[in-house]
Amino acid sequence: MKHLFFLLLFAVAGHVGASAQQKAGKKIPLVYNVENTGANASPVLPTLSEARKTESLPNPLEWSNGKGKVKKFAQWKKRRGEIAKEIQHYEIGTKPVVDPSAVKATMDGDTLKVDITVNGETLHMKATIHYPTTGTAPYALMIGTSGIALPRDIYQSRPIATMIFSERQVNNYSQFGKPAGRGNYEFDRLYPDLKDNGAYSEWAWGLSRLLDGLQQLGPEVTKIDMSHIGVTGCSYAGKMALFCGAFDERVALTIAQEPGGGGAAAWRYSRWINKQPGAEAVEGLDNTDYHWFKESLRENYHGDSVAYLPHDHHELAAMVCPRALLMLGNPDYVWLADPSAYVSMNGAIKVWEQFGIADRVGYSIVPGHGHCQLHKAQYPEVEAYIDKFLLGKEANTVVRIAPDSYANIDLKRWIPWN
Repeated sequence: MKHLFFLLLFAVAGHVGASAQQKAGKKIPLVYNVENTGANASPVLPTLSEARKTESLPNPLEWSNGKGKVKKFAQWKKRRGEIAKEIQHYEIGTKPVVDPSAVKATMDGDTLKVDITVNGETLHMKATIHYPTTGTAPYALMIGTSGIALPRDIYQSRPIATMIFSERQVNNYSQFGKPAGRGNYEFDRLYPDLKDNGAYSEWAWGLSRLLDGLQQLGPEVTKIDMSHIGVTGCSYAGKMALFCGAFDERVALTIAQEPGGGGAAAWRYSRWINKQPGAEAVEGLDNTDYHWFKESLRENYHGDSVAYLPHDHHELAAMVCPRALLMLGNPDYVWLADPSAYVSMNGAIKVWEQFGIADRVGYSIVPGHGHCQLHKAQYPEVEAYIDKFLLGKEANTVVRIAPDSYANIDLKRWIPWN
C-alpha cells in the first residue's frame, strides 16, 4: 500500500501541475535542428589542486566560475555547453565537431550510408532503417545503441521506424572480449591525437554522424522526421544512449534503460555506497570499465577525491533538457547502482523544473525482472514517453517511480541547493 500511495501521490501532482507546466513550457523547444546549441561555451576547467571540494552534488544551474546561476531558459544553452565541455575534459575526451562538408550521405535501398572524411581519412558507416507497416512518411525514428532491448510490441505497433547504431564501426571498446587498445580503432584513423579518449565520446560522435546523414538527405529521401528522433539502449548501451542523447540536441527522446554507474548514477553517491561497511559493490568511478572513460578520470578523482570533480552525472542527465529523458532502473541488480541513479535523477529534474517542463523527464525503477527485460509495469511509462515525444500525442509523462526503501535516502543532503 505504501508503494501504491507513493505512485498515486505523483500521479495527482502531475495532474494538478500539468496545465501550469504546459503554459510555462509552451515556448520552450522540444528538440533542435543542430547538434549543440552551446558549442561556444567556455567553462572554467580547474585542475584537481584548483578545484573546490563539493561532497554533495554540484548545482547544475551554477555557472562554472561559481558566479551566479542560470535563471532564465535563454541562459541554459550556455550552461549546458559548459557541462558538455566539463564532461569531455574530465571524463570521456573530445567529441570532435565535424564540418557538414566532411559528410557524404546516400541511401542504398533502406540502408543509410554515411562517409566522414577528416584529415585525409574516410570512415564508412551504415545503418538499415526498418520502416513501420502503419502510418505515413515521414516517420519518427527510434535508434538503438548496439540494439533495442525495449519490447518489440511497444514500437512495432506504432508508426515508428527503427535503426541500430552499430558502435563497432567507430570504436569497438567494450567489456567483452579483448580490445586492441586505445588508439587502434576506426575513429583513431581520423583523429590520431585523441587516442586518450574514452569510448563514450567516440560513440556519441558516431551517432551524431548518422544524424548528419539523415539531415543531409532529408525526409523526401529517408522518410524520417528529424524532429522526432529517439535513442535507447540497455546496460553499457544504456550509458551509450544517455551520452548520445545528451550530446546531440537533435534527439527528441532519450530512454536510458538500466544504464548503471557511469550512466545516470552519480559518482559521488556511488562512492558513498561503496564505503559503507559490508556493502555489496556498485559500479562507480573506481571500478567501472576504463575502456569507456579517460584513464585520467580514475587517476585524479579516485576514492574520496571524487568530491573535487567539478560535475557529476545528474548534469549529464540534465544536458538532455529541455528535451525528453526517461531513465529505467532494475534494483534487483545491485551493480547497477540504482539508489545512486535515483539521487542523480532527482538532482537532474531540478533543471527541468526550473523551466516549468518537469513533465519531460522521469524515472521508473522497478524490481522483479531480468536485466534488460522491461517489467510489464513499466510498459505504460515507456509508451507514454514514446507517444508524447515521438508521436506528438497527449500522455501523462510525470513518472517518479522507485522502491519504497528509497524514501529513506536523504535527498536534501545530496541536493542541498534544491
